[in-house]
Amino acid sequence: MSYDKRYDGRKPEELRPMSAKVGVIPNADGSAMFQVGNTVCYAAVYGPRELHPKFLQDPKKGILRVNYNMMPFSGHGDRVRPGRSRRSQEIALVIQNALLPVLDLSDYPKAVVDVFIELPQTDAGTRCAGIVAASMALAHAGLKMKELVSAVAVGKVGDSVVADLTYDEEAFEGEGGSTDMPMAILANSGTVSLLQMDGEINKEHLATSLDLAKKAAQQISDLQKKTLKEYYQ
Repeated sequence: MSYDKRYDGRKPEELRPMSAKVGVIPNADGSAMFQVGNTVCYAAVYGPRELHPKFLQDPKKGILRVNYNMMPFSGHGDRVRPGRSRRSQEIALVIQNALLPVLDLSDYPKAVVDVFIELPQTDAGTRCAGIVAASMALAHAGLKMKELVSAVAVGKVGDSVVADLTYDEEAFEGEGGSTDMPMAILANSGTVSLLQMDGEINKEHLATSLDLAKKAAQQISDLQKKTLKEYYQ
């Protein structure tokens, strides 16, 4: 069976409904919430603060650490096993590397900035939601950044190229299968700081997906900027 109409009725380029807030965790140095569809993500930033143990310190600049956690009851389907897993550590590193190109920690030698990402509810796109929320939280913390990082999953479902895949679209088993491509994009410069792919895709579908991701990232970037401006106003 082909995939001619999306399960939730959206157009191929249409994103799920989004909302965002900053300053949602009072004790954090910076915090943000980002929701896209049924995926809800909170990010909290603590630091810069002195890094221990000291042998991990960089004498020239601060370092960024990311912790990513899906709550046990959050998953779409089976219960998520609590605690750190190989998958959560991998995604934390992916998010960290997506954010590092915009972050300037040269004023904080021997220090660390910790980002904690928690997902109480998920329906695909969790690493992208984590990047969006963490980027806003870092900005809210007042850290020096070149620009915000936006992120979205694009890809192929059947023979259709779509933006912001849901869990059901990722699991599509009809003709053509499903290919999921999480991407992080610096909206102002168009630089890609993350591109992963799960599945197979041809050259034409890849080009369409990349174009779709840049347009979607601009929408998310507009929401990020609007949320931060409204908070400070």
